[in-house]
Amino acid sequence: MPSSDRRAARRQEILAATRNLFDERGVRDAQIEDIAKAVGINRAIIYRHFSGKEELFAMALVGYLDELDVELEEAAESSKDPSERLIAITNAFLDYGERYPAFVDCAQALLRRRGDELMAEVSEPAMFRLGRSMTACTAHVVSVLEDGTKEGVFDVPNPDLVANIFYTQALGVLNLATLRISVRALDPGHPRVDPVSFDEVKEYVAQAACAMARGPAPVS
Repeated sequence: MPSSDRRAARRQEILAATRNLFDERGVRDAQIEDIAKAVGINRAIIYRHFSGKEELFAMALVGYLDELDVELEEAAESSKDPSERLIAITNAFLDYGERYPAFVDCAQALLRRRGDELMAEVSEPAMFRLGRSMTACTAHVVSVLEDGTKEGVFDVPNPDLVANIFYTQALGVLNLATLRISVRALDPGHPRVDPVSFDEVKEYVAQAACAMARGPAPVS
């Protein structure tokens, strides 16, 4: 096997081990040493294939995003009505994040970094691959927003920005999929914790997405 093929195969082994550990233990508990042990290599070899932990996380996120892209495409094709399509996409995103909490953790870990810092730590080819996977996912939202705006259902002057806002908002909401509780004031100064149904949260998020897409209500 040519050396380039061996290198590519080793890289995929490392990514597969990373994904398995993420899904089994979560991002926080998956250590580089554990990934190397799962592949049967020294941790130093990982850094021959990835510039650092951030690049390894970024490429693991690519795997999640590529899977998510398929599910969002199916959701986007489930109806011709823009509002129904947007709701279906929103639900598909949230359902995927609920099934794979490590996807949420991995995405949020990278979002916590400033863009210039991240680009300094992740190689250009890896950033390109990550950007391509992210835009493949957001493109489904952009298409729905553009179609809805053309039909007069939505009012979105900058669909790319709104799609990015939806992406980051949904990642934040997905914390409730793990937490499963909300807090309210029972009496002044006395908080109460209530259980949360994720289906109820999904409904509110879908409603909020459609409301944002429709734009501000006309002032009478």
